[in-house]
Amino acid sequence: MRDDTPVLIGAGQFTYRGEAGNSPSPLELLKTAAERAVLDAGLTGSVLADLDALAVVAFSIDAPGGLSKLPLPRLADPPASLARALSASPAWSVYTETGGNSPQQAINVVCERIARDESRLALVTGAEFLGSLMKRMKGGLGFEGWGDDMTSTPQRIGDPRPGVTRQEGAHGLGYPVNTYPLFENALRARDGRSLADHQKQLGEFFAPFTKIAAANPHAWFPVERSAEELVTVTDRNRMVGYPYPKYLNAIMEVDQSAAVLIASVGKARELGVPEDRWVFLHGCADASDLWYPLERQDYHSSPAMRLTGERALEMAGIGVEDLDVIDLYSCFPSAVRIGAEEIGLALDDPRGLTITGGLPYFGGPGNNYALHAIAEMVARLRERPGAWGLSTANGWFLTKQSVGIYSTRPFEGKWEREPPSVLQAKIDALPHPQIVEKPQGAATIETYTVVHGREGVRMGIVIGRDAQGRRFVAQTPDDPEVLRDLESREGVGRTGVVGPHPDGVRNLFVPD
Repeated sequence: MRDDTPVLIGAGQFTYRGEAGNSPSPLELLKTAAERAVLDAGLTGSVLADLDALAVVAFSIDAPGGLSKLPLPRLADPPASLARALSASPAWSVYTETGGNSPQQAINVVCERIARDESRLALVTGAEFLGSLMKRMKGGLGFEGWGDDMTSTPQRIGDPRPGVTRQEGAHGLGYPVNTYPLFENALRARDGRSLADHQKQLGEFFAPFTKIAAANPHAWFPVERSAEELVTVTDRNRMVGYPYPKYLNAIMEVDQSAAVLIASVGKARELGVPEDRWVFLHGCADASDLWYPLERQDYHSSPAMRLTGERALEMAGIGVEDLDVIDLYSCFPSAVRIGAEEIGLALDDPRGLTITGGLPYFGGPGNNYALHAIAEMVARLRERPGAWGLSTANGWFLTKQSVGIYSTRPFEGKWEREPPSVLQAKIDALPHPQIVEKPQGAATIETYTVVHGREGVRMGIVIGRDAQGRRFVAQTPDDPEVLRDLESREGVGRTGVVGPHPDGVRNLFVPD
């Protein structure tokens, strides 16, 4: 085995469930996960001073939007702050762009650097702290120790584009709880399921995820729930974006962190890390679907999921049937379902589709969920030497995809990552519908959702086609009768009239 082969040698996770007033700062969360990864490798904390590469997954408060405007102390340069806390001076340190694909993408980039002999010891880490942040804000507890005096600006990796256009954002597509239901309703209509049957299937699909979370010591909600409980609307499980009640939504208000320590084989041997701790990245790929939601070919598929899965398996030299351990990114049921279909997995695959419990039950730590899945993958594969594991990571709105294939089996030959541009060129060349920003006249619903607030139905969002087949986004009238009607019978395929909204900014679709 070549000395320049990258290998994961340690993985750590941390979940804080104590009082908000005593919650660790963002930097402390990162440091704790890093120290746990070192201990997992059988090393001491001093090894972190030898890091020559460091990647920190972006915090949710640094994403575009409302969270970035919260008046609280911040780390101006999280990688630099962490390096200083670890007494490290990495030659290469980066902060990712927003997106749940970021942990796997960062690992792919780090492994490529090691294979090119540009790095020998690297840390990939991330944290989310919206749980204690929101509690501190509500309780007026303050944020002492959450910021520092760094003034530098971090180098970023990843695609910095926002997830939606200005027009899409004006219609509510900038929020995952509004957009992922659009995929779900499209899937239901494609399969010809009744609304009632589909709701039942949603509960049956995600109930096994809760069982995994209930047995996971790092899970935010370690509670097993029945299929019926997941989809029955109650005061505690209100509807959020039809057809998803709260229990089917990723929960970001958590306090969780994770880290993986990656070395070259030569460095791992030099450090004396036992080979039974080694886990190799055998296959990987990164690509994005046609970027903005209105550009997609349809709302029940993902070419990027299909192609990245194929490429990662090809690089590893295995097929789907060879996988033993699987974790599909699971922010909402539609993401898991489309991911499974594109990769070639049955929804009831006996191997299971999650090893953590998924974002609604394990917890949805912002951009960093996939790093927890990978840390868990490392532990599972060590228990099953020679087994194969698949982990997928998804950013924005089924937009950015990153995949990793892992095993304790030694990687043979020269480790090489295919340039992401190869797959991206194929995806960018795909045809897609023409988009009309100001539609007028007869139109048909392609997919839709009904958005709820705490007090009940709030608005309907429609993606549709006009008489010329051009795609548009619009909102429905706020009339409760119109909104409830969209939840009582199938809306996909229904006709109506679209035109300008009275506010002069949005479009308005009125169903027949």
